[in-house]
Amino acid sequence: MKSLVLLLSLAQLWSCHLVAGVPLLGYREPNCDDPEAEQVALLAVDHINNHLQQGYKHILNRIDKVKVWPRRPTGEVYEFEIDTLETTCHALDPTPLANCSVRQVTQHAVEGDCDFHVLKQDGQFTVLSAKCDSTPDSAEDVLRLCPDCPLLAPLNDTRVAHAAEAALTAFNAQNNGAYLQLVEIARAQLVPLPVSTYVEFAVAATDCVAKEVTDPAKCNLLADKQYGFCKATVAEKVAGEEVEVTCTVFPAQLAVPQPQPDVAGAAAVDPAPAVDQAPAVDPALAVDPAPAVDPASPVSPPDGPPASSLVVGPVLVVQPPVPPRAHYDLRQTFAGVPSMESGSGEAFHPGKAPVVVQPSIAAAPGPVITPCPGKVRYFKI
Repeated sequence: MKSLVLLLSLAQLWSCHLVAGVPLLGYREPNCDDPEAEQVALLAVDHINNHLQQGYKHILNRIDKVKVWPRRPTGEVYEFEIDTLETTCHALDPTPLANCSVRQVTQHAVEGDCDFHVLKQDGQFTVLSAKCDSTPDSAEDVLRLCPDCPLLAPLNDTRVAHAAEAALTAFNAQNNGAYLQLVEIARAQLVPLPVSTYVEFAVAATDCVAKEVTDPAKCNLLADKQYGFCKATVAEKVAGEEVEVTCTVFPAQLAVPQPQPDVAGAAAVDPAPAVDQAPAVDPALAVDPAPAVDPASPVSPPDGPPASSLVVGPVLVVQPPVPPRAHYDLRQTFAGVPSMESGSGEAFHPGKAPVVVQPSIAAAPGPVITPCPGKVRYFKI
């Protein structure tokens, strides 16, 4: 009898030990609208915009899910999903995100969907992995709200390419500053009435004076990269085309000095310094400035196969792969970027601890009220 009592007592002690240890084995779910969750989500949005190659900056719209996993030996990992919305600021535009307008539904909005893992250790945050994609609002939703609103057009549509070329030619003809070259067609819409093509595109300044250019192929991008952004409408008229175009040129990006090789081996080892001094523009330079000149440039291409392209006049316009796309998909932002998860040790184990725990609260049987998703900050697509 005494042995049985002792055995029951030991079983109760072991059970209490297990319950007390549950918070260390499971994860916790902070409220999606807590300052803690918002801080990490905003860091993730900055991470997206800092890695954008093309297209437009994105802004946080909603936090969908947050889990915080303990990490051995120290720290914790935030696993979460967020929704973003495209803004009207191009990726090359230095305007702070807080000052960028969210693209409205009537302008054919674009929504991003992202998954992140972020490590917090010693008060510092590190993005371990990021995966995003983005999708334009459906044509049905746009037309239901605004039957006369134009929809997004494929960026490689011949009318779009022609409109960008005609608009840039018209701008350079009346420009007193540097000759501008086309970098990227970022967005386009085919307007039914009046029949016209609306296009937005990024440009880069060259070392030529616009009104003195006779051979654009001899113009080179500046060493201190200077980008701009243009909006244009090319209308079809009986007497010909009517072009309306406005361009904004951003401040120059200072080139980062590169280490110089030995003089004896300079010609054979490092031909890169001559990139911007070549007598003719390498077509690739009109799209993605060479990282050897400016490694901090936000337009350096990710690793992976080269994009298909369409030559328009003296410059190269990057066009989407087949099937044609109407926007820059965030899926391409982290294409070829290696995840840091493999070097994070025992960061998280989503499949090993299916117990949901709030801070300092032991798990209990019964339904769990999930404090997510969070509030919608702008609108839901």
